[in-house]
Amino acid sequence: MLPIGLGYVEGVTHDYRRHGTTTLFAALDTARGTVITQCRKRHRHQEYLDFLREIDKNVPSKLDVHVVVDNYATHKHPRVKRWLAARPRFHVHFTPTYASWLNQVEIWFNRITQQAIRRGTFRSVKELIEKIDQYVQNSNRHAHPFVWTATADSIFAKVQRLCERISGTGH
Repeated sequence: MLPIGLGYVEGVTHDYRRHGTTTLFAALDTARGTVITQCRKRHRHQEYLDFLREIDKNVPSKLDVHVVVDNYATHKHPRVKRWLAARPRFHVHFTPTYASWLNQVEIWFNRITQQAIRRGTFRSVKELIEKIDQYVQNSNRHAHPFVWTATADSIFAKVQRLCERISGTGH
């Protein structure tokens, strides 16, 4: 990484080489603050179904599962819909366009980005995944309930601004 300086933003050296990426699936238990995660090579419906199975396996069967997702096609694939229809304890909630802030796992994604990934130098995807796994284990050991500090008024104001922004855009 190159530091921030007068007249330019933080950047990377000319010989920086990205060694690949991973898709991080995460399910946040807001009551405890713990997460279930999986790193996968791709983000297709097959990988998403595998992650849903992991959630199903790890969440006590007596509990309902509320899945909050964006409108990405993977989340609406026919095989995913069939799987979910066969499991009535799973309830899917789609966030509106431009409203990822409604999904509390996004707060957790920001934390892992800021505290473990950003400014990191990883020589391989395997090394990146190891760093993610290390962060998740530590995060789960020191977990505490997620408390949404936004007020209802501030949320309604943000929704109002969103509606004004997308009004007439075909969304």
